[in-house]
Amino acid sequence: MNKIIAIVNQKGGVGKSTTCVNLGAYLGLKDKKVLCVDIDSQGNTTSGFGIKKKSIKATSYEVLIGEVGIKEAVIPTQYKNVDILPSTSAMAGAEIDLTKIDNRMNRLKMQLLNIRENYEFIFIDCPPSLSLVTINALVAADTILIPMLCEFYSLEGLSQLIETVKLIRAKYNHNLDIEGILFTMFDPRLNVTNQVVKEVEEHFKNKVFKTRIPRNIRLSEAPSYGKPCIYYDRYSKGSLAYESLGLEVLGDKNIFKDLALNAIGVKK
Repeated sequence: MNKIIAIVNQKGGVGKSTTCVNLGAYLGLKDKKVLCVDIDSQGNTTSGFGIKKKSIKATSYEVLIGEVGIKEAVIPTQYKNVDILPSTSAMAGAEIDLTKIDNRMNRLKMQLLNIRENYEFIFIDCPPSLSLVTINALVAADTILIPMLCEFYSLEGLSQLIETVKLIRAKYNHNLDIEGILFTMFDPRLNVTNQVVKEVEEHFKNKVFKTRIPRNIRLSEAPSYGKPCIYYDRYSKGSLAYESLGLEVLGDKNIFKDLALNAIGVKK
């Protein structure tokens, strides 16, 4: 198995970085070699792994514009089997700089070709926009993972994203597919939650993850300690939910036998 998955949604605050950090950390614990690529100028995935930004010598910005090779910029995290291509606020300038460069759509893809065989999973944490930087991720990826909230406006955003994916598939990346749609900050007590889930499942059927990520204080606290939730509180609801998601990504068919996972919103 060797897969590049872009974690993408043009809306902010939907759990892209949280998913990148926690899914990556769980798969690392399952003895999968993982690279997390942070191309968001907020650098939340970078800080989520406890990387001190002042100590970073090269970032995804320098890699995208060609100042350094990706092998020079990737650094190990302190967590098992997980490396990271870090990001800082400098990434905010990439959008303008990329417009001046040849093959601007393929910059990330070309760099990842140099190292993809070293990893079983590469996760790309995308910025909250359908920008040139995000398009680089879509061109480089095999599949996309879409975290989304159960809100009406999220449905509109999902439609826009799918149209962009169709365009990228037609022009630049013919094999791009949807890994899955992931409901985050999930609260099954709300009517709108169930309405949105029903509508998404009707349209996307087997492209919706069965795992739901609940609202969980431990998931919110863990980044302030520079830790994935599974290292911060192994048996919190957030950790168990991302364990369930990890098993789905790995194709484990027995994931729903654990009643503890069903109790946090995992659908049978």
